[in-house]
Amino acid sequence: MSDPAPGPHRWRVPPEATEERLDRHLAARLDVSRSRAHRWIEEGRVRVDGRPAKPSLALAAGQGVECDVPAAGPDDRVEPEAGALSILHADADLLVVDKPAGLTVHPGAGRATGTLVHRLLHDFPDIAGVGGPGRPGIVHRLDKDTSGVMVVARSEAAHRALARAFAARRVDKRYLAVVYGVPEAAGAVDAPIGRHAQERKRMTVRADGRPARTAWRLLATAAGAALLELTIETGRTHQIRVHMKHARHPLIGDPVYGESRWKGLPGSRAQAALRAFPRPALHARRLAFEHPRSGEPVAFEAPVPDDLRRLWEAIGGAWPETFDTEELYTEETG
Repeated sequence: MSDPAPGPHRWRVPPEATEERLDRHLAARLDVSRSRAHRWIEEGRVRVDGRPAKPSLALAAGQGVECDVPAAGPDDRVEPEAGALSILHADADLLVVDKPAGLTVHPGAGRATGTLVHRLLHDFPDIAGVGGPGRPGIVHRLDKDTSGVMVVARSEAAHRALARAFAARRVDKRYLAVVYGVPEAAGAVDAPIGRHAQERKRMTVRADGRPARTAWRLLATAAGAALLELTIETGRTHQIRVHMKHARHPLIGDPVYGESRWKGLPGSRAQAALRAFPRPALHARRLAFEHPRSGEPVAFEAPVPDDLRRLWEAIGGAWPETFDTEELYTEETG
């Protein structure tokens, strides 16, 4: 995603944002860091029902919000920082990286340095300014604790083409996850996702949310858990984590949407491994799309990370030797 266009942005506060702080609501609405939202409010660029407001203002449903977004300045840009990168592919138009778990993609609320884009700018300074300040080259994201494959644009033309492909759902995105329980051999969750009414950092399935669909294929089972391959047809915040909880098969290690089912499983070794896993057991395995310059289909895969492999083996599982990359999901699964 690119930064919001300079100029006025106007909207009405939706019911689910009632009592939300203005600075937090503004940051989520315009997809900017909370510090930037706070600064714009303090500069008088934000009005609620036509009047300046404080960052801490508790909003009410139906209020009108207007924000005059300034043109990006140097203080909004990211300074290069040295750091390890795993590059799966590089050409004149794009980079494909294997993001490790624990690394935030770009600066945002609570994270001003030490992100993936800081490292990318150090090794690939040509991406500076591509797609807007704050997130150079970024056209999609992974959660901080999700590992796996990401594509990064190296030119404005590539950024526009890739952004259109993601928006039009012409990118094949496949993930691996370890979940509690054993779901059917194949299935799908087709349920809208929106922000939780009380816990604003959480997402949830709700009737007035944005459409979202996640399909899965069962690869293997072990010790009351399952190894799944999943594909997402949309890209909502926390989508797989929310949908698998909704399907009653939450991801192992998920501190927000997970459960402690390990307590009821046999075997102290498996219990210890499940209890100790420190992140959602989720890995972005594969991306396939049309190359932004040639239009030819390309596909890239990130190897299974060691921590996920060790988890599965510790609970008695064996990794499949290969993954079938044929078309896996049809309407009949849902």
